Amino acid sequence: MSDKMVDITLHIDENTNHADRESLRDDLLHNVGVMAADYDEKTPHLMTIAYDPDKINSSRFVRIAENKGLHAELIGL
Repeated sequence: MSDKMVDITLHIDENTNHADRESLRDDLLHNVGVMAADYDEKTPHLMTIAYDPDKINSSRFVRIAENKGLHAELIGL
């Protein structure tokens, strides 16, 4: 059992509404290894994701955003 947890920030290029951000957060949380995903309404372009790097690769977060039609990149690698 891994006990690692790291945080990374996903920058979303598009202007999204509350429902879009909630949907992205829900999709992220449904992945094994993702422990938390959240954003602040004051900085809607940034989503912080806490995850176990032994269970999921951070590049998956960009693909999840792309599957929703968004352009995103990781900050903090």
